[in-house]
Amino acid sequence: MFKVTPNPPDADPISPYEPDSKKLNEAAKRALDFHFPSNADIKATARTPSTMFSVAPEATAETLAVFLVETLASVDVMVHQLVDHLEGESRYALLGISNSIMVAEITANRVLDKINTP
Repeated sequence: MFKVTPNPPDADPISPYEPDSKKLNEAAKRALDFHFPSNADIKATARTPSTMFSVAPEATAETLAVFLVETLASVDVMVHQLVDHLEGESRYALLGISNSIMVAEITANRVLDKINTP
């Protein structure tokens, strides 16, 4: 038995499964606006600084400089421990970071020297 079937099959031109392009675009815009605020909305929102990680206001410049030097020295040690486990480009990138840390540490030490000088 031969059954006649059109190629492509006849379909209802107004299918409920084919969304209107305009409606789809409007829905997508509403969703994006809801989840991703515009720059104007972000700038209009008042900034409230977090106090979770804050420096004590009564800390002296010398105390802050000493902490900075010690932190940079610790980070440099951690980077050098990682460098020992790497090869190739990753190793060179980490050594470059280490050099930047060393320059920052030298600069912080220089600031500390100036603070100690009467």
